[in-house]
Amino acid sequence: MTDNNKNNSRRGFINKLAKGVVGASLIPNIITAADRQKSLQQLARQKDHYSANDNIQIALIGAGGMGTEDANTAIKVPGVKLIAACDLYDGRLADAKKKWGSDIYTTRDYKEILQRKDIDAVIIATPDSWHKDISVAAMNAGKSVYCEKPMVHDVSEGSAVVDAQNRNKGVVYQVGSQGVSSLGNEKARQLLKDGAIGELNYAEGFWARMSAFGAWQYPIPADASPATVGWDAFLSNNKKRDFDPLRFFRWRNYRDYGTGVSGDLFVHLFSSLHLVTGSIGPEKIMATGGLRYWKDGREVPDVMLGMFDYPQTEIHPAFNLSLRVNFVDGTGGTNYLRMVGSEGSMTVEWDRVTVYRNKNASDASDPLSAGKNARDNGKQFVYERKHMMDPDKLIYEAEEGYKGAHFDHFYNLFNAMRTKGKVAEDAMFGFRAAAPALLCNDSYFQNKIMHWDPKALKVVNK
Repeated sequence: MTDNNKNNSRRGFINKLAKGVVGASLIPNIITAADRQKSLQQLARQKDHYSANDNIQIALIGAGGMGTEDANTAIKVPGVKLIAACDLYDGRLADAKKKWGSDIYTTRDYKEILQRKDIDAVIIATPDSWHKDISVAAMNAGKSVYCEKPMVHDVSEGSAVVDAQNRNKGVVYQVGSQGVSSLGNEKARQLLKDGAIGELNYAEGFWARMSAFGAWQYPIPADASPATVGWDAFLSNNKKRDFDPLRFFRWRNYRDYGTGVSGDLFVHLFSSLHLVTGSIGPEKIMATGGLRYWKDGREVPDVMLGMFDYPQTEIHPAFNLSLRVNFVDGTGGTNYLRMVGSEGSMTVEWDRVTVYRNKNASDASDPLSAGKNARDNGKQFVYERKHMMDPDKLIYEAEEGYKGAHFDHFYNLFNAMRTKGKVAEDAMFGFRAAAPALLCNDSYFQNKIMHWDPKALKVVNK
């Protein structure tokens, strides 16, 4: 970033701050708050006038905890109806009919979902090991897709999803890091652009949990058995094993199916950071950690720390990122993304951004300071104890009634389907957010530094 650009950016922020507002502009691929509200009001007014072709009919593939949350959020968007659900556990299919109506179609076979002509879009909320296969098959079948993060299970799979989206021009593909569509990230992006914290040089993120469910100790149904679970289908693209309910219901604990704390939580932080900065990813990735508390037979750590080097680009300066995740924090549920610049810092949450502006400090080389020191020279020293001073602090919060990032992300998808527009997190964005998270695991398990080319989207061997 040139000195002129930095000065212009800083002046732009200060001028807007003096007026009491920070301006918002249309962010590429993001629907602004005003546009979103206008569109929602329009949808609400037109809800009763939808023809069959205007309504969007969706199906859920993977009806576990996150899939259920996704489906419940999706059908809150006007004009969206859930008509089918797929899962490999019979108990979830029975629950689906209780939750969403006895008339919805249920099946164990996701291919039956994709063959139906009355389904416009699918939610993929399966274990990570199935994201690539079902995403590609769904797009090839002409279905738009909302795929839970991370988009793929391994970096080698990313190009297949990107290629499928590029081939199938009529479909919309959205990856499910819902914070990308949040008001908080949208505001943070504008603040950084306006020079609110000066030039970015460091960022850090943290996510903590302290509960059995939060640490993936999901309940095992009493009737779990080879008769009620499609075990062979679950393993059809993976290593064959005898039936193990722990691996099926607590799949995040095992490398064959999940992507550990990095794929589950780091990927959210990468997604937010990339949206706010416009970055396409780091070039150097290092990770450490361990299994410190949840020693239940899982194969992945419950504490992980990652360090990342982001190179200078035309959009942002070089900066460093550190991320932490742990499942043994007594506070539970603590998470944030903090960005530190030359003139301040900001903490970014999905519904709030807090900006801290540095207080001006006197430079020893300043002529006024030098003159004062000369005048005081030889005088009796008088100790004047100073007070602690906070930096200037600004808080931006979502308005009361904000429906939240999860709703925004689904609204973003369905709006793009109706208008043939763009989404906040397409396959390329999703791949670039997933890659450093997945390479964290490679660094941890291989005990080495990973080098990544974020432009060519490939691992660099050194």
